[in-house]
Amino acid sequence: MNFFEFNKIAGAVLMALIFIMVTGMATGYIFSDDAPDQPGYAIEVADGSGGGAAKEPEPEVPFATLLASADAGKGERVAKKCAACHTFDADMANKTGPHLFGVVDRAIASVDDFKYSDAMKAFGEGKVWDPETLNTYLTKPKDLVPGTAMAFAGLKKPQDRANLISYLQTLKE
Repeated sequence: MNFFEFNKIAGAVLMALIFIMVTGMATGYIFSDDAPDQPGYAIEVADGSGGGAAKEPEPEVPFATLLASADAGKGERVAKKCAACHTFDADMANKTGPHLFGVVDRAIASVDDFKYSDAMKAFGEGKVWDPETLNTYLTKPKDLVPGTAMAFAGLKKPQDRANLISYLQTLKE
């Protein structure tokens, strides 16, 4: 490589560095990096003292009332969430959970060929799956039976639970 080629390369590198330096100074003048006195925006929030009508929470309907007006057909659709772990026919083999045929008013932890968790066995001594107990359990199983093996998070809507229990009541001989 001759001296003239080396000078061209060195000149190009110097010009690039000068261009970067000038660009940095120019953008420093154009764009300010001063921090604001107060970061963010102030959001006006109305106090609840009467500007608008406050929404009153709906009164909670007793579960017995919901169950009386429940729709077993809608409950069958809700039961599809259970079908991953349970069957609905007494003749079918248990899955991860026991079959749910005849579960309403059946003794808790009483399916003979299913291995229940120790927590469920302890909880179920002398109890049956009546609609009220099922409602409480289906709300959040781990709250009613801590240590249960059931991984289901629960059904939040009371009407869904009532519909499901109404469907389960139809599953008997």
